[in-house]
Amino acid sequence: MLDAQRWLDEETASLVTGQYVNPKDRKVTVDEWCDKWLVGYATRRPSTVRQAKVHLARIRKEFGPLPLASVKPSMVRAWLARLKKEGRKDSYVYALHNRLSQVMTDAVHDGLVTRNPCSRRTSPGGGKPRPYVATTEQVWALYEAFEERYRLAVLLGAFAGLRVGEVCGLRRVDVDFTAREIRPSVQYPAEPLKTDMSREAIPVPGALLELLPRPAEGGPSTVLAQDGGEQVSPWAIERQIRAVRPKVPGLPEGFRYHDLRHYYASLLIASGADVKVVQHRLRHASAKTTLDTYGHLWPDSDESTRAAVESAMNSKIKKAADPLRTGRGPE
Repeated sequence: MLDAQRWLDEETASLVTGQYVNPKDRKVTVDEWCDKWLVGYATRRPSTVRQAKVHLARIRKEFGPLPLASVKPSMVRAWLARLKKEGRKDSYVYALHNRLSQVMTDAVHDGLVTRNPCSRRTSPGGGKPRPYVATTEQVWALYEAFEERYRLAVLLGAFAGLRVGEVCGLRRVDVDFTAREIRPSVQYPAEPLKTDMSREAIPVPGALLELLPRPAEGGPSTVLAQDGGEQVSPWAIERQIRAVRPKVPGLPEGFRYHDLRHYYASLLIASGADVKVVQHRLRHASAKTTLDTYGHLWPDSDESTRAAVESAMNSKIKKAADPLRTGRGPE
């Protein structure tokens, strides 16, 4: 009788506080929820879905048979600590935590659990190291080392900031030679870009346009093409990067095609472009993303603000000091 009353009291309290979960839903396991979650996630890009499946496989291995509600913050922290001890890269551990948090947040929204066990307190940190910015000499060395049919990919990454999927999907009709703009509209193989911002036009110099093929009847429809006219895949470009990077002095072992986009960002920042301009050229969804990734590349804000304040103060101090130097009081 006491147990029944305790159960009734707990159920009533959960209803009053908004923490109630249907008894049937409390039995849903991590495995079962991952299966259902993937069904809704499958509408995204194939590469994005593949990455999610890789993350979920690791999450299932650790928590799969457990009911969702039994996954506690302490368990998440212990799991991540163990992964780090096994030698997993910080970025990989960080990505797994983000994925688990995403899955659990959606479980909360579906009413399967009342709280997400992932938070800032469980986050492993260190998942987003500062991007490597190549030198101009390294960019051109990469260009020279690439097979000739793939060389334009280097220029489009370094001097237009295109992502590898955008470069491989770029069509000749997406280049406006009159306006001197590249207007990305699809990514490899011919999928629409995921956001409106990704389709924003990119101004490019005439020197780059001169190297790009113009629309030609009977020719390949894409800017990059294999010898037989077939579309170039992102994997072909990444294979090229891996093959030639040992030939470029100073390039880190993990250098990827995406790092050319970091070089492009550094050029814009060095030219004096503000964060909103850089955001639009990189086609980021928000300025926060731009600042989180490249904030360290802008000039030292302490020195710039100090100089601005000093300049304003000096003009007034000089006027006040002049009468003292001449022995004359204020007029």
